[in-house]
Amino acid sequence: MKIVIIGGTGLIGSKTAERLRRQGHEVIAAAPNTGVNTITGEGLAETLAGASVVIDLANSPSFEDKAVLDFFEISGRNLMAAEKAANVKHHIALSIIGVDRLPESGYMRAKVAQEKIIRGAGIPYTIVHSTQFMEFLGGIAQSGTIGNTVRLSPAYVQPIASDDVADNVAAAATAAPINGVIEISGPERVRLNELVARYLKAMGDGREVEADTEARYFGARLEDGSLVSDNNPRLGHITFEQWFATSARR
Repeated sequence: MKIVIIGGTGLIGSKTAERLRRQGHEVIAAAPNTGVNTITGEGLAETLAGASVVIDLANSPSFEDKAVLDFFEISGRNLMAAEKAANVKHHIALSIIGVDRLPESGYMRAKVAQEKIIRGAGIPYTIVHSTQFMEFLGGIAQSGTIGNTVRLSPAYVQPIASDDVADNVAAAATAAPINGVIEISGPERVRLNELVARYLKAMGDGREVEADTEARYFGARLEDGSLVSDNNPRLGHITFEQWFATSARR
């Protein structure tokens, strides 16, 4: 098949492309730096011509509330219109477990808007809801840092390694569309503050991590079940220790 990956040069996109090429598919890694822009429409029609599957992994360059909403709505509408014109058979999008449980977060509201566009477009689709990536632990720590202290919610997370995410996205691309959601999670459920403390200690970072139930996660206050799934998610195989030993310092 010809498979186009929007955001195909990023963390998940590059790993997904590698997996699909090994299976013999023609994979186009599309991004603004390759001449494909879902906001302006540049390069979309030419790139999608003859494509059977489109995987949308694009992310907003800004997390400011209005900017991120504009990005996902404009990008989503442009992409779905181009896919209809190209007669694409399967649209896949990567989203977030708990996306509909955190309306305080502008980013989560924007992802809900993106999913609504996908569901209403009339193109067969699969939405992959993922827990947070292990690769983002450093950024989460930074977001809660004041001085030498990191204040984070003690809510549960179940982080997943990007390699496990790419495995699942590639599998969805070669399966039939489900017109629904697949949920994927890491193998270990742990409290966010405890996991970040483990990460910083392993990195030799001297910051202290404090649990704070009022600490915000991208603008939202978390409950224990906000970012995890009890709906029999597909579990990744890579533990935090395995990921850290092979990937964390890259």
